[in-house]
Amino acid sequence: MKKINSLIMIIMIAVSTGAVAQESATASSSATIVAPIAISKSVDMSFGTVAVDATAGTVVLAPGGTRTFTGGVTLPGTTGTVTAAAFDVTGEAGYTYSITLPASAITLTDDTTNTMTVDTFTSTPTPTGTLTSGAETVNVGATLNLTGSQIAGTYTNTTDLTVTVNYN
Repeated sequence: MKKINSLIMIIMIAVSTGAVAQESATASSSATIVAPIAISKSVDMSFGTVAVDATAGTVVLAPGGTRTFTGGVTLPGTTGTVTAAAFDVTGEAGYTYSITLPASAITLTDDTTNTMTVDTFTSTPTPTGTLTSGAETVNVGATLNLTGSQIAGTYTNTTDLTVTVNYN
């Protein structure tokens, strides 16, 4: 009987101090929410006053607002309003963001059926910007393509110049 009691005691000690088959640990969870990135147009793009003879040509409007021309295009002394498009970007200070410009040409039309295209969009900054103080301006230029003897008139497009920004 003593032997059985001793054996039971040894088994109980072994079970109570033996290896455990399962252990648990806990961790905390957290998330940091940053200000959402936003973009709004502050200035429309305008190529100004342009003249063209019978030869097709282009007007290149740089993001800084300067113009150059090719082909049969001239830039008359009265330039009209010349502005690169400008977009205000806001978000979390110190974050970088990517800039996506239109990938295909947009069409400008006059009051009838005459058209011109705008393509080869460029921006400053490019291809990314930094919200140093939580805000930055993106200036956008492009190339205006005129046909030879382009019909005189005011050509516009009010919806297709879309600039997209995303946090990196």
